[in-house]
Amino acid sequence: MHKINPILSVFATLLLFVVACSQKSNHDKLPRIGIAGIAIESSTFSPAVSEMDAFRVSRGKEIFNLYPFFSEDSTNRKRANWLPALYARAIPGGAVTRETYESLVTEMLDSLRKNLPYDGLFLDIHGAMSVVGLDDPEGDMIMRIREVIGTETVISTSMDLHGSVSPRLAKHTDLITCYRLAPHEDAMESKKRTVDNLLGRLEKGMGKPAYKAWIAVPILLPGEKTSTRIDPAKSLYAKVAPAAAQEGITDAGIWIGYAWADEPRNQAYVMVTGDDGELVKKTAAELAKSFWDVRHEFDFIAPTATLEESLNKAISSDKRPFMISDMGDNPTAGGAGDVTWTLNEILKRPEFKSADGPSLIYASIPGPEFVEEAIAAGIGRKVEGYVGAAVDSRFSPPIFLSGTITSIVEGDQHAVAEVVVKRGSVSVIVTKKRKPYHLESDFTRLDLNPRQTDIVVVKIGYLVPELYDMRGDWIMALTPGGVDQDLERMEFKRINRPMFPFDRDMENPDLNPKLIPLSHEK
Repeated sequence: MHKINPILSVFATLLLFVVACSQKSNHDKLPRIGIAGIAIESSTFSPAVSEMDAFRVSRGKEIFNLYPFFSEDSTNRKRANWLPALYARAIPGGAVTRETYESLVTEMLDSLRKNLPYDGLFLDIHGAMSVVGLDDPEGDMIMRIREVIGTETVISTSMDLHGSVSPRLAKHTDLITCYRLAPHEDAMESKKRTVDNLLGRLEKGMGKPAYKAWIAVPILLPGEKTSTRIDPAKSLYAKVAPAAAQEGITDAGIWIGYAWADEPRNQAYVMVTGDDGELVKKTAAELAKSFWDVRHEFDFIAPTATLEESLNKAISSDKRPFMISDMGDNPTAGGAGDVTWTLNEILKRPEFKSADGPSLIYASIPGPEFVEEAIAAGIGRKVEGYVGAAVDSRFSPPIFLSGTITSIVEGDQHAVAEVVVKRGSVSVIVTKKRKPYHLESDFTRLDLNPRQTDIVVVKIGYLVPELYDMRGDWIMALTPGGVDQDLERMEFKRINRPMFPFDRDMENPDLNPKLIPLSHEK
């Protein structure tokens, strides 16, 4: 055996100690960045309310699992000392109860206090949260965050383009970005850009951008008229990336806004940040003017019709699946998700009374008691009971549904439990809790084959990518609900006026950019 030279052994130990100290020193030099946020899109025209059980709450290090760019071996994970606090997200719904909002914000602030101080904060929000009795919740939230972390911390905010940028939110954030695609295929890319912008400025010692130009554009349109799949939104949003790539600009964004909340902040916005003041203002003005100039060109991105006309067209079509969007109660836009009007009309149609009629999948309707009875009875058994309209019964009462159970699946994070009941040629998906159906696997896991089904009716607006690619044909039905597409027949009382399209002949607005004070300035 070879003896270890004691001098070499001591040297090796010292070397390891130096390396460890160096690593610790380098880690200590990394910026300290918090992660927090509350995200929901909520309609004030729906009788539904969103309580704590609507939110999926992530705390501490489990927040990393929500973002692929924060994986253990990612470059971004190594560029900062990350201090995740709380992130809560819910599928769109009704206004958040004040108790739920206060509980989430209080826990978030308490968690942020534990790791003070911060060089930066990644704030991930939607921007269209409504809270009972509170205007501009995101503005309220960021102001309260500032009271905890101070005004010197650089806040980089990620938003959905269907959010609203109130003056209060614009002031208290330093970097701000939003999605550039609808459907939001660039959601994670946009969040990563939010983080990269923050890291880049902190690592270069640049801190906050010197200028923030903000423009409120008096336009309020639904997403179904502003999808970036087609013009004018496609061409409009194609201008954003080049605008943001200019030297002296940090980021640029166009917010379409959220159409189903009656609050003064709800409208479109343009915001540009950067260090070249004149270029920041010029870029914001150009984007705002481009938006205003095409306002009359926005229209539904697919054919629309009444439900009766939509069903007639689907039944006579030889294309499958023929997709029908049940738009008025779309839970992905904030609808209650339990309006029975459309399903009731479908079940009344003689074409679907017998099993050999046109096959139709209806996705979906909540009916917790029905689901419990179906689970107890089992597949192949007949079950009957009431479904839907427990929350929103304004347009149609609960439906007495009877039929044979063909599938039962439990454990879904949104629906909790799902059953398929066959009545005539219609397969109705009944859920314990409301759930939007976006993916082919949402159907196949229930032993349904949407590609081989004549008609698929989904509570949705524009089709998300997977359904869009699957469609044989598609029409959007103008149905009633908390996210009615006919905005002009809804009772808006608090939005700013004049507003397009409510005031079509309004004079051209003032679209000169306003420079928002930096977060540490009064």
